[in-house]
Amino acid sequence: MKTIDCRNMACPAPVITTKRALEEADGKTIRVILDPGAPRENVTRFAAGRGYTVQEECLEDGYALTIGGSVSSPADRETATVSTRKAVILVTSDRLGDGADELGRLLMKNFIITLLDMERLPDRILFINSGVHLTTEGSEALEALDTLGNRGVEILSCGVCLDFYHKKELLKAGTVTNMFTIAESLMEAGSVIRL
Repeated sequence: MKTIDCRNMACPAPVITTKRALEEADGKTIRVILDPGAPRENVTRFAAGRGYTVQEECLEDGYALTIGGSVSSPADRETATVSTRKAVILVTSDRLGDGADELGRLLMKNFIITLLDMERLPDRILFINSGVHLTTEGSEALEALDTLGNRGVEILSCGVCLDFYHKKELLKAGTVTNMFTIAESLMEAGSVIRL
């Protein structure tokens, strides 16, 4: 079994390195050594989302994930992806539009609240840069985001952005994600709305 060491790698390198190793393994099981926290969570979510089994082992200096047994072939996964194009909203700021900051924050909050009354909801809302302020403690949009999450909308916040603003521990809506998942979501979406 091939072992790859992804410790001390910045996002999204652990996910990309794991993806490449799985492609090269051609269906064989691999072992990935990771730092705790976001790297372990991101790689686990990535592998499980593609139908692989993931077994976790706690190490003295991180985690080892044994990944294998893909349920479907890459062609099957591509076919499924194409047939289920998603609607994605990319939130790049905690404000909507240009102009007064206070007005921009009010407009963004109102936009998120208004989504609750839409006939069709987005499949995912991705929060990057200062947009992560909307998913963290103190945000006036948290109740609406929780409700959207309960209705099946994936709420994902960039881990690097949360770290930059020192807000990772303050995340209150959705989950932490990585740049690979963000890029993949945008490339596979049927429609993307950028705010």
